Amino acid sequence: MAGHTSLGDSLCSEQFGSQAARGCCAAADGSLQWETWGWRWWGFCGAGAVNHEGRDGGGGAPGTAFPPLSRLLAVFLPQGFPDSVSPDYLPYQLWDSVQAFASSLSGSLATHAVLLGIGVGNAKASVSAATATWIVKDSTGMLGRIIFAWWKGSKLDCNAKQWRLFADILNDVAMFLEIMAPIYPLSFTVTICISNLAKCIVSVAGGATRAALTMHQARRNNMADVSAKDSSQETLVNLAGFLVSLLMLPLVSDCPSFSLGCFFLLTALHIYANYRAVHSLVIETLNEIRLSLVLKHFLQRGEVLDPTSANQMEPLWTGFWPSQSLSLGVPLHRLISSVFELQQLVEGHREPYLLHWDQSQNQVQVVLSQMAGPETILRAATHGLVLGALQEDGPLPKELEELRNQVWAGPKKESWVIVRETHQVLDKLFPKFLKGLQDVGWKTEKHQLEVDEWRATWLLSPEKKVL
Repeated sequence: MAGHTSLGDSLCSEQFGSQAARGCCAAADGSLQWETWGWRWWGFCGAGAVNHEGRDGGGGAPGTAFPPLSRLLAVFLPQGFPDSVSPDYLPYQLWDSVQAFASSLSGSLATHAVLLGIGVGNAKASVSAATATWIVKDSTGMLGRIIFAWWKGSKLDCNAKQWRLFADILNDVAMFLEIMAPIYPLSFTVTICISNLAKCIVSVAGGATRAALTMHQARRNNMADVSAKDSSQETLVNLAGFLVSLLMLPLVSDCPSFSLGCFFLLTALHIYANYRAVHSLVIETLNEIRLSLVLKHFLQRGEVLDPTSANQMEPLWTGFWPSQSLSLGVPLHRLISSVFELQQLVEGHREPYLLHWDQSQNQVQVVLSQMAGPETILRAATHGLVLGALQEDGPLPKELEELRNQVWAGPKKESWVIVRETHQVLDKLFPKFLKGLQDVGWKTEKHQLEVDEWRATWLLSPEKKVL
């Protein structure tokens, strides 16, 4: 077979990740000649040079024409980048590095102010008093960390982008308090305790949301690698920040007004970079905000928004507090107190959830069955948002428009009657909506809806028995 192979014909090829492949051809002496990685691997031009070294020649990692750069990328980027991470990884990490650099400089100014307030450099300062102040400060923060994690820990996944932005803004507030603390020595201890409390909340919210975003970015079961490389990037940025701080602090230490001006400038950069970072994220799972945006567009125009469009429209400055209009996974005993109320609630429900709608307050409470999976929960949330749409303006499909007219007309129909009729509408509408979500790239096999742990069982309604 080898005798029929012409010199220069490609015998085989290899590639690193998704980069350009390099070919291999036969040499006159029967050895193999591999193309070098060089320019071709980086995609700057066409064919690369031919390697005449035979076996393993030009080996090693691709990009040997630029060994420092390729090795630097390997240190700070996940293996297999860019295919091993989400498409929004690079813009997010770039802006995240900018905000980390600004935060590092602001933190140096804040630390300088705290040390000054404690008495570093003051011969009259008491070591015992400074130690006591530091212990009280840290203890306050530890208690705050525990309480916040208990209060909001299970909610942070649902609105990771909003909580991420909130955490960084709260961190700026905490550093501002630290800078102002030495100016008011009588309230110094209270001020830095409040500041450290805020910083501990930041560490919980920031760390938890960072883990959620790492899960989103990791695309090859490589969450550990993505997290480790993110830590390396942050360490490098913080190191650069510390080096710049060594030059900056002597210039501002004797001028509080100049120090405060630098802090406000760095804070503005920090907030802007954070906003750009979270705004660049395109999360393909639905939380209540994204589901509401997508469903509203679907009901008005008959089209399903793709993840990129919905994420661009998602509000970032608000929305991280739980909705008061939709509650998923509520206990059954909260909704009923008699057999008649149970029969009324179950009537017309053919899905493994029960839905109670309070028209006067436009509140929807959903009881979930033990059999309720992600798709059922998604339908229940959609059902609740559809009921909310009946009390709002805007175009709706014909069937829902008729129901809205009935809701607006007096006297009002019983809520359970409207719920039963919307079940019939959703039987036709939801499969189309679900398929549209899947077609444009939404991951419907999981969600980020806020769901409580209550589950219930109940006798099947007559409509269910017929099925």
